[in-house]
Amino acid sequence: MLMHAPWAGRGTVEGAVVLDAFAGTGALGLEALSRGAASACFIERESAALRALRANVAACGAGDRAEILAGDLFGSALNAMARGLEDGRPAATLAFLDPPYRQDLVPKALLRLRDTRRLAADALVVAEMEVADAWVPDQPVLAERRHGAARVVVFRVA
Repeated sequence: MLMHAPWAGRGTVEGAVVLDAFAGTGALGLEALSRGAASACFIERESAALRALRANVAACGAGDRAEILAGDLFGSALNAMARGLEDGRPAATLAFLDPPYRQDLVPKALLRLRDTRRLAADALVVAEMEVADAWVPDQPVLAERRHGAARVVVFRVA
């Protein structure tokens, strides 16, 4: 969807600094890396998902462009991201937010990422939530798709 969209295109992914929050097995961030993203930071707290994520990063040969933060976007992982910002690592230009449903985590995650300056100006955000979730971003929605129980919303941060 991103590579061919008039509001995104190949340049959005190629060279991107990717944040795959609530990464699970890392499929979204790894796909971005396979399509030319410069780097990806994966955040995951569940131990089984972390094992799969680490194995997938290794299997894809992406270890030199991937950072895996074991923890929570609202705690230890965010602190590690803040240290990265202090070390001069760039903020994300493309962010995937796919948190567990029914916890209102997309708006909370966006607030935390903005407060810690982990999203670059004009970063593209792809957020997945439950169809029943009525949340919409403050910014114009570039695309919205529904797939079964999931709703995917794409927008740029201000």
